[in-house]
Amino acid sequence: MKTILIIHQSAELYGSDKTMLYFLSELDKTKYLPIIVLPFDGPLKNELEKNNIKVVIAPVLKIYRKMFTPKNIFKFIKEYYQGIKALDTLNKEYKFDLVYTHTLAALVGILFAKKRKIKHLWHVQEIIAKPKILNFLFKKILSLDCNHKVAYDSIATMNFWIENNQKLAKKSEAVWNGVETKNIKTFTDVELQEVRENFFFSSKEEIVISLVGRINSWKGQQLLLKSFNQLVKKYNSIKLVYLGSAPPNQEIFEIELKKQISEFGLQDKVVLIPFQKEIEKFWNAIDIAVVPSTEPEPFGMVVIEAMLAKKPVVASNHGGPTEIVLDNETGLLFEPNNHNSLSDALEKLIKDEQLRKLYGVNGFNRVNTTFSLENHVNHFEKIFEDLLN
Repeated sequence: MKTILIIHQSAELYGSDKTMLYFLSELDKTKYLPIIVLPFDGPLKNELEKNNIKVVIAPVLKIYRKMFTPKNIFKFIKEYYQGIKALDTLNKEYKFDLVYTHTLAALVGILFAKKRKIKHLWHVQEIIAKPKILNFLFKKILSLDCNHKVAYDSIATMNFWIENNQKLAKKSEAVWNGVETKNIKTFTDVELQEVRENFFFSSKEEIVISLVGRINSWKGQQLLLKSFNQLVKKYNSIKLVYLGSAPPNQEIFEIELKKQISEFGLQDKVVLIPFQKEIEKFWNAIDIAVVPSTEPEPFGMVVIEAMLAKKPVVASNHGGPTEIVLDNETGLLFEPNNHNSLSDALEKLIKDEQLRKLYGVNGFNRVNTTFSLENHVNHFEKIFEDLLN
């Protein structure tokens, strides 16, 4: 059995966190023993431990935009020694065969792997164009010889990082994320109506449009609100639901969103719901899913989650979602950052219930054939085998 040290930079249950959880639920435990390091306690740790997976809390050396100050650099150095010490302690017990860093923003994995001469795999799920210093730094680190392989969550993410970098391109591979397609939860009409009434404050007749994800600067909450404000004047039987919260120290984006809702006078038409662990029921209770990211989304787990619930998806025509959504087949792609283009796409689906159902079924079939968790895990296990043999 091969022992794999997995470094992850969060303990929540958003996109990359879910990718990690899904992956570990399907990984062949007769071949691989995963040991997970997280930077703090949280719902991801709880879910992993329910599956009898060893989890350790230790510094993962996150890189972030505001780290280049004397205070934060000193903190980084201190955490470096703490992190390496924690991993050395684990290595004495488990003797790691591979270090797998899951998401780009954690550096302790590559530093430990280099120091202890262990093979390293990096799973990149971010597109970071700005600030330029971080973009430059990450490209240099990914190209290091001690980083033996780089997997990306989409072709869009891969193409972004390998542009004009042949050394990196040679060890790069795109691996689409996946979701569980074998044991899909089902819900009764009564259960779904309870969600609509108790959470959405919506009648059965209303068409619920939803954006699921963190409230931040680029997920597109403000863009969607602007489109919805146009559409609600024409279609009174629509409702907008935001499901998700602002990240720590970024609460200003949620405050600004609520302020804009009030200014538009849409308090009765727009609902904000904090993050929910049992997300499947909510996906099944909506009518249209929207992914209006103003910057390219690396992959977009919410896209395949919505499609698995047989919901049509309206997404910005850039980044990873363009590899998932088939325009005019499983959903609609609109011009990024253009609220009029988004309004047109939404209106097409608001007016046509049969089209919503058709796109939903087509999307469900596409997820089952192309974005299954089984495909995702099989692809990574092949990468593990190639690195370890």
